[in-house]
Amino acid sequence: MTDQDTYTLLVSEDKDGMRLDRFLTEEMPGMSRSRVKALIDQGHISSLDAKKINPSAKVIGGQTFVITIPPVAAADPEPQNIPLDILFEDEHLLVLNKPVGLVVHPAAGNWDGTLVNALLFHCGDSLSGIGGVARPGIVHRLDKDTSGVMVVAKSDLAHRHLAGQFEAHSLERAYKAVVWGVPSPREDRIESLIGRSPNNRKKMAVLEIGGKYAATNYRVERVLGRAASLLECRLETGRTHQIRVHMSHLGYSIVGDPVYGGGGRNKLKLASVDVRNQINAFKHQALHAHLIGFIHPKSREFMRFTVDVSNEINELMGLLENV
Repeated sequence: MTDQDTYTLLVSEDKDGMRLDRFLTEEMPGMSRSRVKALIDQGHISSLDAKKINPSAKVIGGQTFVITIPPVAAADPEPQNIPLDILFEDEHLLVLNKPVGLVVHPAAGNWDGTLVNALLFHCGDSLSGIGGVARPGIVHRLDKDTSGVMVVAKSDLAHRHLAGQFEAHSLERAYKAVVWGVPSPREDRIESLIGRSPNNRKKMAVLEIGGKYAATNYRVERVLGRAASLLECRLETGRTHQIRVHMSHLGYSIVGDPVYGGGGRNKLKLASVDVRNQINAFKHQALHAHLIGFIHPKSREFMRFTVDVSNEINELMGLLENV
């Protein structure tokens, strides 16, 4: 859908009696019920038979609805006093340890309470501007439920140079990942094409054709009991969900991954009920951005920062040792 499209939908006889909000979400893939309700409230959905419109109204076979999608309003993030774990900061950039649960950038479903909101509050007047706007320069992202080290630009100079290093894949980046099983061989390089899954557009997948080239180097650091292992994964590229997709594709999905995981639950059969329940209660991927290294855009000094895995992941590994 484009920003200002207008749609005309005719109710087929087999949809007679269906709730309007359900009918519209079925006929317009990607449109949520909450979005439909907002459009109705704002007067962007009408019926040619002039009947009153409300989300729970029952549609009638042969009825016609006109839906106008207004331009998407640009998000204007507000500074919010959210605590940050800052590892380094100067006039050009800052490096921080992002916790699990913190979304990086405002988007649908998370317009506030994000890292950007926190950075706007923390940096204040020290932001010299990215593209003429006083905002932090997000040059890379971590998933909401991936913790670890990130670098953020505070100036146009830093933004250009850091973005260039990411584009050239010249940065040093390493992650710690707790996976089901013990990969064989214990050290290897994975390369593939990664793109949207043809079976589920909300997921990424290894593809034979299309997608973008991706390469990951992994090494088993520690075997955890009989069920899992701790890996160090070093990125050569930075595709969406790259490590999660690559390890799942090899059959060693990340413990706790709600999207690409689940393949290792059968490995817990020998664990006690208490240990099994505690491991199953871990509801996000055990993936942590452990290291980042880059050239400072002003001083040209190579800088490297490391952050140990969280106490939560350490506790998970302790439980897995007992399986």
